[in-house]
Amino acid sequence: MPLPLSLLDLAIVAPGETAADAFEGSVALARTAEAAGYTRVWYAEHHNNPTIASSATAVLIAHVASATSSIRLGAGGVMLPNHAPLTIAEQYGTLATLHPGRIDLGLGRAPGTDRTTMHALRRTVGPDTFPDDVRELQGYLGTSTLVPGVQAYPGYGTDVPLYILGSSLFGARLAASYGLPYAFASHFAPQHLQEAVSVYRAEFQPSEQLAEPYVIAGVGAVAAETEAEAHRQLAEAQRRRLKMMAVRGRELSDAEADAILASPQGQGILEMMAYTAVGTREQVGEYLEAFATHAQADELIVALHSSTTEERLRSAQILAESVA
Repeated sequence: MPLPLSLLDLAIVAPGETAADAFEGSVALARTAEAAGYTRVWYAEHHNNPTIASSATAVLIAHVASATSSIRLGAGGVMLPNHAPLTIAEQYGTLATLHPGRIDLGLGRAPGTDRTTMHALRRTVGPDTFPDDVRELQGYLGTSTLVPGVQAYPGYGTDVPLYILGSSLFGARLAASYGLPYAFASHFAPQHLQEAVSVYRAEFQPSEQLAEPYVIAGVGAVAAETEAEAHRQLAEAQRRRLKMMAVRGRELSDAEADAILASPQGQGILEMMAYTAVGTREQVGEYLEAFATHAQADELIVALHSSTTEERLRSAQILAESVA
């Protein structure tokens, strides 16, 4: 049976482009993924970042869903500390009502932004209420609210499937105890992948949503017609990640960026991208199959590292062909 593949889309705003261009690219990517047989496309919530346009995940999902017909779409994820569970239940209940059988809801514990932006979102740093918020949200989307007298309309009875996202043992144990699917962010936080997945599988408790553990592992990818072209695109992605995370606001030449990446300062950036399939159809296919075994994954969700929409579309097509 072919390895299930999905895509993670951040609606990247490339240099010289606008958010409108990024959304047009997201629609094109989802249509390509649908035609190529991908399982789902997820959109990640980020804030206060001019290069990422996926801040309002529910709105973006609605737009893409109206331009596609069958592929599953969802948040990968909604950063629940930024929101009231009732609001998210209403948003995703609306999506599930408009597009039945196509909507997923991945939930993250991190804010997806910096402390100043958290305050701008009107959220305060306090006790960790994530486990309780997940249960409250689950109640709104089911038929047994945990808040007497309060229901989510729309949302009630839609049973939008929930997924716990994580990069640590906390998320693994929570997903296991709640009997929910677990998605590990190994595409940017590879350190605890195997340990977290092992803990999740060992401690999993069946639930109404899920009878057996289900693991989705994140992996980066750059696929092209030639190995040299794939590595050229990867080098661009590494420089872009460096500029976004380590030297924000500084203009660097390619040579300067490569020098930093080769230094101890840059090693952290490269380590974040440790799990990345790079190369031709045969090379990325072999990598993805081996990585799925390594991660004990039932499904892979791929973050495409190519810089342009055209390159990401071709990479997505090659990846789908590599595991067919």
